[in-house]
Amino acid sequence: MENLSQILGRFGGVYLLPVGLALGAFVLIGAPASWATLTIAGLSMGMMVFLMASGLSLIFGLMDVLNFGHSAFISFGAFVAATVLSALSGWVGADSVFLNSMALVFALLAATSFGLAAGWFFETVIIRPVYHDHLRQILITMGALIVSEQIILALWGGTPITVLRPHFLEGAIILGNVSVEVYRLFAFALGLVAFIGLYLVLNRSRIGLLVRAGVENREMVESLGFRIDRLFIGVFMVGSALAAVGGAMWAGYETLITPALGGEMMIVVFIVVIIGGLGSIEGTLLGAIMVGLTANYVGFLAPKLALASNMILMTIILLWRPNGLRPAVK
Repeated sequence: MENLSQILGRFGGVYLLPVGLALGAFVLIGAPASWATLTIAGLSMGMMVFLMASGLSLIFGLMDVLNFGHSAFISFGAFVAATVLSALSGWVGADSVFLNSMALVFALLAATSFGLAAGWFFETVIIRPVYHDHLRQILITMGALIVSEQIILALWGGTPITVLRPHFLEGAIILGNVSVEVYRLFAFALGLVAFIGLYLVLNRSRIGLLVRAGVENREMVESLGFRIDRLFIGVFMVGSALAAVGGAMWAGYETLITPALGGEMMIVVFIVVIIGGLGSIEGTLLGAIMVGLTANYVGFLAPKLALASNMILMTIILLWRPNGLRPAVK
C-alpha cells in the first residue's frame, strides 16, 4: 500500500497539506462564514510569521548560524515602526489614502533600515568570531538578546505601547456573511511579495547561485574571485530586515506591543523554521501557513488547546518527516 508521502507526491506533495487542513476544518466548523473568516485570518497571520521566520531560515539553513538573538530584530522593528507612526499621527489619521500610505511607507522603511544596519553590526561584531562554533553562537547571541531587550526597556520603557494603524487599513470588507479585515489582506499581500522576491533571488539569480555555492564549497567559490564574506553579510542583513518588517506588521496587527513581543514570537518562528525545513523559503512559507491556520482553527474549535496547537503540529510533522516538510537540498 502507498504511504502518505507517496499519495501526496502524486497530487502535489506537501503543498496540499494546508488545503487538507482547511477542508478538515470546514467539516468540523460547519459554518461556512466562520470558516472563511478563520481561514483568511490564518493566512494573513501565516504571512506575517513568514516575514519574521524567513530571515532566520536563511541564516540558520544556509549560513549554519544559530542566531537566538533574531527576536531582537522583531522587537526593534515593531517599536521603530510604532514610533514613526506615532510621530506621523496626523498623516496616519488623515482622510487621505496618500498621506496614510506615506506614513506606512516611512514606518516600514524605518524598520527595514534599522534591520539592515543592525544585521550588519550583528554579523560583523558578534557572529563573525564564532562561525562554525554552535555552542558559542548560542551563548553569545543569547547574551546579545538580553542586552537588546534592556535597550528597548531603556528607550521605550516597560509600559505597553499603542500602535496606530493608517486610516485606510482600518475597517473590514463585507462579502456576504464573511468579514475580512483590510489590514489582514494587506499583510497577506506584503508577505506574498516578499516570498516571490526571495524565491526569485535565491533560485533565479546569480547572487542566489553564489550564496548556495558558497555554502557548499566556500574555498572553491573564493578561488574564483568572489567575496563570500560579503555575500554572507548581505544574507544576514536581509534576514534581519525581514524580521524587522515582520515585527512592524505584527505590531499593527496586535495594536498593543510590549518589550516581550520578540521573545513571544520567537517560539513560533522557530517552530515554523523547524516544520518547514532549514534553509528553505518554500518550506518556511508552508510551515508559516500551517501554523497560522492551525492556530486559528484550534483556537475556535478547542480554545484550551490553542496555546499547545503549534507544538502538537510540530510534533506530528517531525514524527512523519524529521527534516521538515520542504528542507533545502544541499
